[in-house]
Amino acid sequence: MSEAAVKEAKKYTAKDFQSGQDVRWCPGCGDYSILAQTQRVFPDLGIEKKDIVWVSGIGCSSRFPYYMDTYGLHGIHGRAAVIASGLKMARPELSVWVATGDGDLLSIGGNHFIHVCRRNVDIKILLFNNQIYGLTKGQYSPTSEFGKITKSTPWGSIDYPFNPVALALGAECTFVARSLDRNAKHLQSMIKAAAEHTGTAFIEIYQNCNVFNDGAFFHLTEKGQKEENVVFLEHGKPLVFGANSDKGIKLDGFTPKVVNIENGEFSKNDLLVHDENKNDDVLAYILSSMTYDPNLPTPIGIFKKANKPTYDAEMNKQIQKAIEKRGEGDLDKLLHKGETWVVK
Repeated sequence: MSEAAVKEAKKYTAKDFQSGQDVRWCPGCGDYSILAQTQRVFPDLGIEKKDIVWVSGIGCSSRFPYYMDTYGLHGIHGRAAVIASGLKMARPELSVWVATGDGDLLSIGGNHFIHVCRRNVDIKILLFNNQIYGLTKGQYSPTSEFGKITKSTPWGSIDYPFNPVALALGAECTFVARSLDRNAKHLQSMIKAAAEHTGTAFIEIYQNCNVFNDGAFFHLTEKGQKEENVVFLEHGKPLVFGANSDKGIKLDGFTPKVVNIENGEFSKNDLLVHDENKNDDVLAYILSSMTYDPNLPTPIGIFKKANKPTYDAEMNKQIQKAIEKRGEGDLDKLLHKGETWVVK
């Protein structure tokens, strides 16, 4: 949206995006924070409420459309991304958002997710990743760690988890980011950046399920732990972390490793500098590979931001072209071309 249009748009507050429905998540659930940060960011986007639609599938996260005072659609399990795609293609002027969980998007919905990413449909996807099935009472999910003991895996899961960021990058998603439910300001900045992006925008949000998987991300969110376990990705800046900002990430070939920048052996000039606009995905893949490495901090922020024509825009160009050249096509000829027969 242009600056002029933003100025002319109605001024909203966070309260304007509260639907008035009773929020029915477990007390202490990380979903409350994601909802709150979204409602705080949306007034600044300059988009009319009538032009915003939230789509969801099935799961705790999928109640999200009920709590946003915008248009919304509660779909079926795993189908949110494809429903949102269809909506965006039919109504390209709308701002279409998806609220989904790790079970909903990455299990039954995995096929839809990768094709939305590769097509670059202009929708925004928020993945609430709590590494568990919360709504159905605690089974392991596609992002649960190897050996996860749950009701459905009493001897430990023998599945290896998806890395959602790496999966999105592999499907050539044009905007890939990660944030945390307990870092309000960072989450707000990621939502705003996704809204400003033209194309598929994917944000993985680490979200605590305090009933079935409590503390899964406490090493990334709690004081005294997060400083040593999180490295924030900031465009154009070296990757520095640590309680005293005394550590950094340096590349050894294509392998990231932790170095100490306090003892004089290395300096910030030796560190990997983040470039979220890099044309190739090599750097983003390297960063995504750090996710499950116990010897490396977890990257949080924007991994990749690329410009690329969107599927919905290209489709509507073709539709307009077909309208302008009406009469040139012959549908009957197309349907009956080649070996066809009539069943009597």
